[in-house]
Amino acid sequence: MAGTTTNISIRMDADLKAQADALFAELGMNLSTAFNIFVRQSLREGRIPFDISLNQPTQETVAAMLEAERIAKDPSVKGYNDLDELFADLRS
Repeated sequence: MAGTTTNISIRMDADLKAQADALFAELGMNLSTAFNIFVRQSLREGRIPFDISLNQPTQETVAAMLEAERIAKDPSVKGYNDLDELFADLRS
């Protein structure tokens, strides 16, 4: 399989390509390398694989993380070092 290469042409939205270029650069590769990884993995698994990711949080997760940071810094929010105390407050 190795040795001979060929060129292919893929039509893609310019903005989508720019986003893909940025993602793959962050992962240390270019679009051509990423496409080759995709094809090789597809052949190995006999299906379309979608296992490679940056694990970026969703917008909802980011919002929850920001809210948690805000709560953690808010001096009016009571903190707990004892689970029994926490559960007692939750029951009341």
